[in-house]
Amino acid sequence: MRKLSDTIERLARLKTRPEGLRPSGSASLRPLEIVGSNPGALAGWYSMPEKTKGAPPLVVVLHGCTQNAAGYDRGSGWSALAEDYGFAVLFPEQSRANNGNLCFNWFAKPDVTRGSGEVLSIREMIATMIADHGVDPRRVYVTGLSAGGAMANSLLAAYPEIFAGGAIIAGLPHGVAGSVPEAFDRMRGHGLPDADKLQALLSAASPHKGPWPTVSIWQGTADSTVADTNAGALIDQWRGALGVVARPERVETVDGQERHIWVDGAGREVLDLFLVRGLGHGTPLDPQSGYGEAAPYMLDAGISSTVHIARNWGIIPSFEKKTRSAKVEAGTAGYNTSSQASASSSGKPESVKDVIENALRAAGLMK
Repeated sequence: MRKLSDTIERLARLKTRPEGLRPSGSASLRPLEIVGSNPGALAGWYSMPEKTKGAPPLVVVLHGCTQNAAGYDRGSGWSALAEDYGFAVLFPEQSRANNGNLCFNWFAKPDVTRGSGEVLSIREMIATMIADHGVDPRRVYVTGLSAGGAMANSLLAAYPEIFAGGAIIAGLPHGVAGSVPEAFDRMRGHGLPDADKLQALLSAASPHKGPWPTVSIWQGTADSTVADTNAGALIDQWRGALGVVARPERVETVDGQERHIWVDGAGREVLDLFLVRGLGHGTPLDPQSGYGEAAPYMLDAGISSTVHIARNWGIIPSFEKKTRSAKVEAGTAGYNTSSQASASSSGKPESVKDVIENALRAAGLMK
């Protein structure tokens, strides 16, 4: 049985969703005619909402190995969410001619180096979406799963000036592998560089000096394909540029999962980690949210990464369900995702009646 808070949130979503829009499903993707040299020889697919208010945001979505654009869209629900809330989605797609398993080549230096390979192809696709479809160049975001997550991170590293934010699901740090054997080692958590080296790899990826995109990391604790030490390495790679310490500012519980949050000197949430307990290798979904459906590597976890990522970027409304917020003592050592425990507040417990009424008020269903 789902929690009362889940039901309340879904009622609130139905209340605020514009009338006449589909509750679920995937919009038809259209082929993108890429303006540029396309050195990575990738295909591009996109969806645009029927109605927009000004220049819409753009979300770039990168599928994982053995997947394609349409399958990842159907599983994740990105274009359905985009149609409901008025933003554009771009799906770069790998080919078997480039990689027999349809993985983006995140471990091949020419494909993750600024000005060449697959990252340049995706950069050209984004430029095409801006020029031909009027998306807002100030609100471009990127997300991806596994090899797509690693490539999303390399895009953030190589072209940080292009993106307002990124979300990496079961991904890896930029620049840590240069061959297939090294890629498998890093996926297992072997041979990952220390924080100083990881930050040097980020600094060398572009001439950019800031401001930097926000970074969100999603990792399952039962992932046997990409070890959760990679999530800690991603945090170490980005915390220097983002100006945060190793330990999070606080830990919250969202949809029953831990969200670890890092805050910069200006008080902005610039880095977070969703640690999904018991999740294997795949994109965490909640099909009952109305977005996405379970499939191989698209996992019903009772939490929709698609919805939460879009909320954190501010491109869809937020229905907050945070609990047990607590400060976490700052430190300087690298971040260990395996040993973090949920923090809890010590305030006076609310009665069941208080919990229900507060949740209804927060959802806008009670005054």
